[in-house]
Amino acid sequence: MIAHLITTDVGNRGVLGVYLDYRRENPNFLHNSAEMFLDNYSRVLIVTGFPIPPDMTPETDGPPGALALAKAVQSLGGRAEVLTYPEVGKALERFGVKLAEKPELGNYSLVIAVETPGRAADGKYYSMSGLEITRETFDWAVIEAQKLGIPTIGIGDGGNEAGMGKIRKLVERHVPHGERIASVVEVEELVLSAVSNWGAYGLLAEASVELGRNLLADWDEEKAVKAMMNAGLIDGVSKKLAPTVDGIPLEVHRGIVELLKALVNEALG
Repeated sequence: MIAHLITTDVGNRGVLGVYLDYRRENPNFLHNSAEMFLDNYSRVLIVTGFPIPPDMTPETDGPPGALALAKAVQSLGGRAEVLTYPEVGKALERFGVKLAEKPELGNYSLVIAVETPGRAADGKYYSMSGLEITRETFDWAVIEAQKLGIPTIGIGDGGNEAGMGKIRKLVERHVPHGERIASVVEVEELVLSAVSNWGAYGLLAEASVELGRNLLADWDEEKAVKAMMNAGLIDGVSKKLAPTVDGIPLEVHRGIVELLKALVNEALG
């Protein structure tokens, strides 16, 4: 049910075919990702931030999910650091999140990429509309972690994010501009969701069920999204400075989070 909820294509972005095929081929993707998270949370590097052309301002999808993951790691007794853009970092630091400016990948037990650009086959980076991203990117951290044998989890929603190389053929088949924008950067475990923030929350919801403790219990979606907006992050679809994510109103995001919390509480009895 958790996987079904986070892959609901509320924004009608034309990627439903990817979600359906991926879930058919990988029915245990959320369980496997949650298991990897719970087995390796001692020191986690979380990579997030997606610049939106033409101004290359980071969007509101990704950083809230990264914040939720970082808070969960801390609550479990692990250590989390976030590699991201200055604007995003400014917002995250207000929540007590530690930033990683020059991370040594060998020091981490797990790397999670949440809605961050992944290079395409031509070595460039693209938005969902096929526009080139010309700002610094951080998918190198995922690639290096893979080379070092460090567990990796990718969270994405459109096909152009780090980690989506795991399903590149599905992206090319179903997503508009798929052949151009599809990322070739792979991960060991991939969480696919309709909004990447939801993927992070879904991962934590599944981990909560397996752990026996609700890691989302204190999560405040409105507070997180508005903090990102106040730091200058924009909606990635409307490209406006607003407390929305992927063109979807805040009340819908709040509703998704509350449903996830309720599903976890029901599972835990």
